[in-house]
Order: sequence, then structure tokens, then C-alpha cells
Amino acid sequence: MSADLINLRKVRKAKARAEKDKRAEENRVKFGRTKAERTKADRDGTIQRSRLEGHRREADQAEKSVDDGELDT
Repeated sequence: MSADLINLRKVRKAKARAEKDKRAEENRVKFGRTKAERTKADRDGTIQRSRLEGHRREADQAEKSVDDGELDT
């Protein structure tokens, strides 16, 4: 007439671990991006930075016009 003994601490920890795994899976689905999406975002960012650099005024040119007393209006 002996019943199976269970360790309540182990049961609580196992339950908490299962809930944490479930929450992690939901977050991966909700916030995760595929490798193709990350690659495309990186490529787009590189293109945007290069376009911005292409439109940048040269620092030497701006200093020269200030030194010569010219004002760009």
C-alpha cells in the first residue's frame, strides 16, 4: 500500500521550464526573422549608406569656401 512519491520541487521546476519554453517558442514566431530577411535588410542598409555618402559634401571644399570669405547661399 505504498504510493509513488513525487518531489514537488522538481514538478514545479519542470512546469516552469515548460512554460518558459512555450513562451520562447511564441517569441521566436512573433519576433524572429528568416536569414533571407536579415540578409536583405543588411544589403538595403549598405546601399542606403553608400547613397548617403555619395551625396555628402566634401569637408575640404566647405572649409575652403569659409576661408576665402565666400558664403554659399
